[in-house]
Amino acid sequence: MENIIIGMSGGVDSSVAAAKLIEQGHKVTGLFMKNWEEEDDEAYCAATQDLEDAQQVCELLGMELKTINFSHEYWTRVFQQFLGEYRSGRTPNPDVVCNREIKFKEFLDWAVHLGADCIATGHYARIDRQNRRCLLKKGRDRDKDQSYFLHTLDQKALRLARFPIGEMHKKQVREEARKRALPTHDKKDSTGICFIGEQRFRDFLSRYLPPLKGQIRTLGGQVIGEHQGAHYYTVGQRQGLGIGGEGEAWYVADKDVHDNILYAVQGHDHPALMKRIVLAEQLHWVAGDSPPLPGHYKAKTRYRHDEQDCIITLIGPNYTRIEFESPQWAVTPGQSIVFYDGDICIGGGVIQAALDT
Repeated sequence: MENIIIGMSGGVDSSVAAAKLIEQGHKVTGLFMKNWEEEDDEAYCAATQDLEDAQQVCELLGMELKTINFSHEYWTRVFQQFLGEYRSGRTPNPDVVCNREIKFKEFLDWAVHLGADCIATGHYARIDRQNRRCLLKKGRDRDKDQSYFLHTLDQKALRLARFPIGEMHKKQVREEARKRALPTHDKKDSTGICFIGEQRFRDFLSRYLPPLKGQIRTLGGQVIGEHQGAHYYTVGQRQGLGIGGEGEAWYVADKDVHDNILYAVQGHDHPALMKRIVLAEQLHWVAGDSPPLPGHYKAKTRYRHDEQDCIITLIGPNYTRIEFESPQWAVTPGQSIVFYDGDICIGGGVIQAALDT
């Protein structure tokens, strides 16, 4: 039996994860993390409802629920970096940083300080423990696999982490919640920014990065529209451009934050949106400091993309070149590129640039 503190988000995944741990005979305590000092605006943040849902689940399961405020840590170690990346014209992935700095750093340290043997979350991922080394593996449900967001975890975090629903499919999780009469069984999945919640993204971002109107141009320089600030947009974005006319839809192909210009192209498969070479930095290897041998692997440049065949070539200790077998759509600087060897997530990095050849 282990003494486990589980992160309770108020959602169905953490609810079922907690129920399974209790069923296995562990001593389980819930923790609700408050990581954002939200305004009193029900249209934006559902944190209060999430806490109520987590409390109901814990009461039903006979668990204690603790609460803790990591807002300061989130602001200084996640959100300030998030804003800095947007100001520079990159599109960051705060969920990756949030997992590394908050869930599997602050939460983990706090739990160990309280005497917990380990922590647990409702992530769809698996850990293969091989003697002294832990391998991070994809969740059994490929549509919900979250190893992409966990690729920066180190060996300490993996040794002390438990993912109780990693072997389950989402449909099974909801069925388990329904059988146990958990109030979260039909709760909609969260799609908001990590720990900020369901917010209208541009409205939220404009509180910190004011709108700045600028031109939308074709790659040839023709002005075709107006935008509200180049930092709000990302490569591959279709919605919110407001470009009329005939023909195929327009997509952001590039942006110049310094001169506040967006460049757009027509057609989802326009050549300007397809890149074969990716340069990545801020590398992290799950197994430790040593990178994998250069060679053939799979990688994906966005969470919702499938992994694609590629060759990884290390250029330096913290810089690598990835050549894909086929061009990849809308590769975006600032996003994570994550590497796989079969089911195993071997690590990843932050996209610095994308090239045609």
